[in-house]
Amino acid sequence: MHPIQRNEVGMIENIPEIFLLAVGASFVQRTTGFGFGIFIMTALPLLMPSYGEATTLSGLLALTTSSFIVIRMHRYITWKRIIPILTTFVIISAAAICTLSRIHDDTLRKVLGIILIITSLYFSFFSRRIKLKTSLPYQIGAGTISGVMGGFFGMQGPPAVLYFISSEPDKNHYMAMVQTYFMIGNAMMTIVRAANGYLTRAVGTCYIFSLAAVAIGLALGSLAFRYIPAKVFPYVVYTYIGVSGLIIFLTA
Repeated sequence: MHPIQRNEVGMIENIPEIFLLAVGASFVQRTTGFGFGIFIMTALPLLMPSYGEATTLSGLLALTTSSFIVIRMHRYITWKRIIPILTTFVIISAAAICTLSRIHDDTLRKVLGIILIITSLYFSFFSRRIKLKTSLPYQIGAGTISGVMGGFFGMQGPPAVLYFISSEPDKNHYMAMVQTYFMIGNAMMTIVRAANGYLTRAVGTCYIFSLAAVAIGLALGSLAFRYIPAKVFPYVVYTYIGVSGLIIFLTA
């Protein structure tokens, strides 16, 4: 049997674990607005035939999760506040990726983890004093930081999350805006990964089996989101950013 075929057979045996990971990642994404990739990529590379296929599956499932949320909350979207930050992100992240000499750099990941921890603590204590405007300079600034972090660290979420949660009037507008941002971003990245040969049969098989997991995670996350008080919600997000930073720092 061909080596790739052996890996694919082993991967099929891992579908129950992938299913559970997808449930947890979808729950986190629906509850806090981000974190699908952070959650699922802690173990998914160990269960897929290759790291590239793991990132492709993660991106596809995250895209699906965000798409469902956007469809349900589309009335809260204001497109003129998304296009500038998204356009800036695409340009800056592409430039950052092209300048990288080593994509998997443990030192850079440790720095990212520390930055996320410090950022979460800062926003937790001073969030009431921070109110970002929805003007073009702030959108370009957030898109630039998101693009740099996405290009160098593969994690564009936190800057966009902090921008939207500080600039949007309530948690429903925040959720709709940030999920639209992630949906479009993941769609573009999926096209790039497919062009590089990572959209394989193994990815397709796992994706189909994981669709039910996404539905379960979304339902549970929607319930949790509904009952989180508006005043408490930002601190839930800040806490998860800090936890994400700690996970990244320890696993780098």
